[in-house]
Amino acid sequence: MTGHLDELLGKSPRTLLISAVGALMLALPGAFAQDVTAPPPESGSANEIQQFCTNIADAARDQRYLLQRKELENLQASVDERISTLEKRRAEYEDWLKRRNDFLKQAELGLVDIYKTMKPDAAAGKLEMVRPEIAAAIVMKLPPRQSSLILSEMSDDKAAVLTNIISSASDPNTSKEPS
Repeated sequence: MTGHLDELLGKSPRTLLISAVGALMLALPGAFAQDVTAPPPESGSANEIQQFCTNIADAARDQRYLLQRKELENLQASVDERISTLEKRRAEYEDWLKRRNDFLKQAELGLVDIYKTMKPDAAAGKLEMVRPEIAAAIVMKLPPRQSSLILSEMSDDKAAVLTNIISSASDPNTSKEPS
């Protein structure tokens, strides 16, 4: 082995350098290789894109239809809710109207004539013991002068309750539960 070394050392430094570089290049074969990949063929790529778009078109259309259907169902639920609210209010108004008519009928049963002939202090005492709705109906049917005398003879709390009932009964915009 020393024979080869002596032989190499006897050569010129330039020859030694070329030999070293050549050996190094052989040791690293992939170091200087270029990575060349072939570009994808144009017609195949365009065809694949067209095929992909065609394949997802039905799914996209179905998704749009589902979203539109969901929106329509939400709108239908909103309309149904509003109709329900309107029907509740209509039923409430009909109930209020029925109660008002019943209220007026109770006053017409002849009680008005009885209280017309009573003295205000006696009538006030008797009306304080009756249900407030009936007392208010009677007071409402009496002449205003006599009604004022009866209310002035009543306790403040009872007179206020009757006044509230009378004012509510005469207001057509009043409902049982204002909203």
